[in-house]
Amino acid sequence: MRALIVGTGGVGSAVADALRARGDEVVTLSRRDDGLDITDEVSVRSALERVGGTLDLVFVATGILMPDGLSPEKAIREVDPAALARTFAVNAIGPMLILKHALPLIAKDRRAVFAALSARVGSIGDNGIGGWHAYRASKAGLNQLIHGAAIEMKRTHKQAIAVCLHPGTVETPFTEDYKGHRKVTAVEAAENLLGVIDGLTTEDTGGFFDYAGRRIPW
Repeated sequence: MRALIVGTGGVGSAVADALRARGDEVVTLSRRDDGLDITDEVSVRSALERVGGTLDLVFVATGILMPDGLSPEKAIREVDPAALARTFAVNAIGPMLILKHALPLIAKDRRAVFAALSARVGSIGDNGIGGWHAYRASKAGLNQLIHGAAIEMKRTHKQAIAVCLHPGTVETPFTEDYKGHRKVTAVEAAENLLGVIDGLTTEDTGGFFDYAGRRIPW
């Protein structure tokens, strides 16, 4: 299998390492190592052209909680239009640009998967407390974009599967202050997510799943 991992932070790097350990060919793209800007279509197109070849898995592990060190909004009065736009650009538009320019590389003659990291807080149906407006809305936007893309992909990539995945709360410096959340290491998250990806069928395309393979309400 040949896989492309976009984003080499904790989860992305762990997924790449796990795939290599299985003997798969792995290509990575990131801002740090490749100058990739997923909000810039020229940058995305150029990066995907360099990847070339055929891909069996595209895993997009990019994303931000809030730009410029801002904290998630706890009230409507804290919504900042520039921060909202930037969060959408990175979390929703960026992965869609990756899919747009990776699509010609995704295998048509066999099973292939496009997976983007989303978050449970992007579920509209599961939102009972409000707040975190930019992050929630950007992930909900990502879910809709991938769901719609999956419908179109059925026409050209009969065996392809496009999904959004919630990795759980992964141990990072940011989550140190999270209380009451079960946390997993990046390595554990990668193992869980690859287990879900391995078990997906074409019936699952367009879906939104957690790290245990359970569907999350839209």
